[in-house]
Parts: sequence; C-alpha cells; structure tokens
Amino acid sequence: MALSSMTGFARRHGASGGYAWSWEIKSVNGKGLDLRLRIPPGWDAIEVPVRNKAAETLARGNIYANLSVTREGAAPVVRINEPVLAAVLAAMKGLAGRIEAQPPRLDGVLGLRGVIDVVDEEESEEARRAAEAAIVTSFAAAVGELSEMRRHEGKALGELLAARLAEIDDLSQRAEAVPGRQPEAIKKRLKEQIALLLDQANRFDPDRLHQEALLLAAKADVREELDRLAAHVAQARKLLADGGAVGRRLDFLAQELNRESNTLCAKSNDVELTNIGLALKTTVEQFREQVQNLE
Repeated sequence: MALSSMTGFARRHGASGGYAWSWEIKSVNGKGLDLRLRIPPGWDAIEVPVRNKAAETLARGNIYANLSVTREGAAPVVRINEPVLAAVLAAMKGLAGRIEAQPPRLDGVLGLRGVIDVVDEEESEEARRAAEAAIVTSFAAAVGELSEMRRHEGKALGELLAARLAEIDDLSQRAEAVPGRQPEAIKKRLKEQIALLLDQANRFDPDRLHQEALLLAAKADVREELDRLAAHVAQARKLLADGGAVGRRLDFLAQELNRESNTLCAKSNDVELTNIGLALKTTVEQFREQVQNLE
C-alpha cells in the first residue's frame, strides 16, 4: 500500500434537477479521523452517509468539508401572511380615530415586514431525495481526489523519511567506529584517572577502585543503544516499505530513536561520540516532525 500524507485539498461541483452544489474539502494533521461538516440548513439527511464515505477512504486527519447548495429554475411564490396582515389592519383600525393621518396605501401595508413572504416553489420529495443522493456521491468523488493528493504527498514524504533513516544509520555506524568507545581506550582513560586519584591520596581501597572502574566501564558502553538504534531503523524502513496508515507506529519508533540517542549522549565520555550523539538527536527530531504529517 502507498503512504499517505494527512494534508490535502479537493473541490467538486455538481447539479441534479434544480439543485447545484459545490464541495470544498481540506485535510490537515490529526491524531484520529475527525470530519467537521458545514452543510446548509435542511440538508441534515446527508450527514450520516457523508461521514460513512469519509471513513471508508480516510484513516486519519482533521477533515473540513463545506457544502454550498443553490436551487435554480424554481419560480418564486408570493404568499400573504394572513395572521400578520390581520394584526396590522386591526392596529390601523384602532388608531384611525385617535390620530389624523391619510388612509394607508396598499403598497405601504404590503411593504411592512412579515406581511409578504417570498418563497421558492415547493419541491417534490423524489427530486429532493435524488439531489441528496447525488450530493453524497459527489462528496465521495471529492474524498477520492483528496485521497489521491494525500498519496502523492505521502510518496514525497516517504522519500524524505527514508533519507532521514539513512542519516541515522550512518551516524550509528560512525558511533560504532569511534576510537574512544573501544574497550582499550576506555580502560586506558579509567587507568589514568585512577592513577591520578591514587597520587593524590593513599586511602583508596584498591578492590573498591577496581569495582568502581568496572561499573564506569559498563556505563560507558553504548553497545546496547547502538543495537537498538539499528533495530529501530530496520523496523521503520519495513513500515515505510509496507505503506498504508503507519504514521502512529512510526511516531512511536521516533520516540524510541530519540530515547536511544539521548542515552548515548548521556553515557558518552568521548568528545567525538558526544558530537555524533547530538547530530543523531537533531536528525531524529527532523524524522519525528516529518512523521507527524503521515497518515
């Protein structure tokens, strides 16, 4: 399966009967799948099927979908709001003997708010259901375009992540070859430090010093960290090759890579190894940031 990014955009237009509509869909990063719909009043019937269509195609991301609908070719119908008109006429009749004024004109009465309603011609139930089905189908097509765009970006993102993993692998191999982490070099440094302490005081227990030297040598060994880094890199490469919605698992591996690079820096007693560890931390952070965009 191909990798997919979580960012993308799609637009779709359509028409059915007297209705015309347009979908605009935008996708950004998210921990799960969160579809946020904006639909005109009166179109609530499409919400459930639209959400189902999104879940069939997308696995993660915050999806913002906006629907605009217009009705074309429907003749306007003028209706008199009889209760409002009756209330207006009753009010005018009550004021007729109290104030001096010209009799109200018809256009003035009809111009009062609420007396006249202009509405669209009533639609048939069949036309409405057909428009709803067509709008849902149009949404599915828009989500397909969005998914295709996300896959295109996912391919480029996969190449970037593979490059970061290659850098991490290269830095790990450089750490492996650092002369300062070889047992002989560690032993020599410890021997020099112990000799310096013994020169300054004669109250050290040689056996205790030997034990402490062994502990220091064990702490300075980064063999475990390098092995785990290699294992995590191999697993991340496998996930990239498998494709699909692997963003969460790669994010977990990024955390593990960061933990190992931190430990390597903490245990390092060599300048060159420390510099490699810092470079590892930087590269792992770049890997983690790019993984956040992956589905």
